[in-house]
Amino acid sequence: MDHPPALDGLTDTQVDAYLARIGVLRPDRPSPVALAELHRAHLGTVPFETLGIGLGEPVLLDTPALFEKLVTRRRGGFCYELNGLFAELLRALGHRVELLGARVFDGDRTGPPFDHLALRVDLDEPWLADVGFGRFSHLPLRLDERGPQRDPGGEFTLVPHGGDELDVLMDGRPEYRLGLRPHRLADFVPTCWWQTTSPDSHFTRSSTCSRLTGDGGRITLGGGRLIRTGPDGTRTEELLDEADALVAYRELFGITLDRLPPVRAA
Repeated sequence: MDHPPALDGLTDTQVDAYLARIGVLRPDRPSPVALAELHRAHLGTVPFETLGIGLGEPVLLDTPALFEKLVTRRRGGFCYELNGLFAELLRALGHRVELLGARVFDGDRTGPPFDHLALRVDLDEPWLADVGFGRFSHLPLRLDERGPQRDPGGEFTLVPHGGDELDVLMDGRPEYRLGLRPHRLADFVPTCWWQTTSPDSHFTRSSTCSRLTGDGGRITLGGGRLIRTGPDGTRTEELLDEADALVAYRELFGITLDRLPPVRAA
């Protein structure tokens, strides 16, 4: 029986469809092993993509709209969309989840508050889950661990900053400054709007689509440049014309477009 969800969460039928989308069976119970499986599968099937921004598609941060885009239409999204809906899947499966805001590093500087959305998942200990940052950890990270954490995506370290923030480092390079206070998805709407509309946002100046591959590498397509990165870091690039790029989006990411997003000047 399809029980109604609390508030705007996912129904049982939607959970089954979401799990089918990422190719994972319903876990028996919440656990670190189940979380890791869901996390890795999500990264390999639901791409980080900003194509809709360039095509003028609205980004709506509510569960029905996110489900329709990521599951029903089998598209991808960026952090607010990917982690926003992943949080609802985890909650529907019995996990305790909080939304955390982060500021992304650009050199030594950080972006604005709510620049990024990541997740805290409480199991036997708190975990940092993030399926919406592009190239990042393949598996959840221990949120209370302060030593280096080895991951197939690299070495990660969480360094305290002040009293209620952590700098998340990947291979020694700071990626984002994570706040530890919980938020609602609605809190991210103003910054999401800026990211998708401002000419100063890099999301409005270029489009990208990227996902993990089965061997732990990565495949990325932006405009007409197709980049394949192996698990050992080897990299190949191929320039595609518009027709071949549209085919690549369909065959490599399951995304069918009738045109490419325009390339805008910085």
